[in-house]
Amino acid sequence: MDCYKSTGSQGHRVNGKLNQAQTVDPPGPSLVKMGPRHRPLTAMRRFRGVLCLVIMLLTAFMMMVYLSPVTTFLVRLFSVHYSRKSTCFLFGMWLAMWPFLFEKINKTRFIFSGESVPARERVLLFANHRTEVDWMYLWDFALRKGRLQCIKYILKKSLMKLPVFNWAFHIIEFIPVERKWEIDETIIRSRLSELKNPKDPLWLAVFPEGTDYTEKKCIRSQEHAAKHGLPILKNVLLPKTKGFHCCLQELRSTIDAVYDITIAYKHRPPTFLDNVYGIDPSEVHIHISSIQVSTIPTSEAEVADWLVERFRLKDELLSDFSALGRFPNEGTEGDLSTAKCLANFVAVVAVTGFLMYLTLFSSVWFRVFVVFSSLFLTLATCYSVHLPQMIGPESSTRPKKA
Repeated sequence: MDCYKSTGSQGHRVNGKLNQAQTVDPPGPSLVKMGPRHRPLTAMRRFRGVLCLVIMLLTAFMMMVYLSPVTTFLVRLFSVHYSRKSTCFLFGMWLAMWPFLFEKINKTRFIFSGESVPARERVLLFANHRTEVDWMYLWDFALRKGRLQCIKYILKKSLMKLPVFNWAFHIIEFIPVERKWEIDETIIRSRLSELKNPKDPLWLAVFPEGTDYTEKKCIRSQEHAAKHGLPILKNVLLPKTKGFHCCLQELRSTIDAVYDITIAYKHRPPTFLDNVYGIDPSEVHIHISSIQVSTIPTSEAEVADWLVERFRLKDELLSDFSALGRFPNEGTEGDLSTAKCLANFVAVVAVTGFLMYLTLFSSVWFRVFVVFSSLFLTLATCYSVHLPQMIGPESSTRPKKA
């Protein structure tokens, strides 16, 4: 998932030193030359993957058309805080089915390393963007920390055209951007200003590279770095720094920490369908570094240099992973509970089955409700409308738009 594409660091210095006489190196060999698929795509795996996708779509659709009008719109008239809390609870139940698919059905190993971080913090996360599904693997980490229900992303606006999923992106307050900084800055600041309440749980994830890694993009990134005296990176792209600085500036006083996440794969970096069918990857390695907010600079130029330096260290970490096949200090997180994952899956499917029965075999008014709810969600998403709190001390008179 792309997050945003703003201009990069405006300075040409890192840690106060100008890098000179740099040459463009080839991208990291392990990132370009991929090994064979971990598992063959059999007919059974294809059938199972399609079935899982159908279940995901049906559960998402039925829960949103029946429950989100209550939690996201009706409850919000009385309390924005409890609206977010109830919406996030339902969203977390549905989202927990994806780690269940990855780890328990597809048998993909998740290996966590680095620092063991506390649960239930408000944090800003930034990660490398190796493939189109990196953002989905953050769910496995968030579930272990009791924050799956409140994870949010900055994502490219084109993803808001996906049917059904665009409703979910809207009601859980993802931040869609054009990847043009002169447009995006206002949108990001406006949305983040609504997420500053310390009582509202928040995991905001950003991908400062702005796009997923490819060999061509890596070469262009290296050419830009050589031209401007920035570090030559083989395994990641140079980060775009304006968006990250904006997020940090808006949330600095209300978050507990910043997490630097580095993701690597065995055997191959997966596509979305690889992920669904369970043919790749065999292992997902996630390295976590927790950073105290007070140690991060405040000025835009200093934050830019700081972030470029973090990606230089991230590049070294990935080079070591290529050589050793692991990150340092493994085993910082345990396995998910199969019983809890299964119980959650059964609960979501049971609720969906009951709602489908009401829709298909009960009163015609349920079908009418589904039609009007779908229309309402479509219009609210299209025009980016979040109803205000009208009763209580935080009431206002107009709906807020991005």
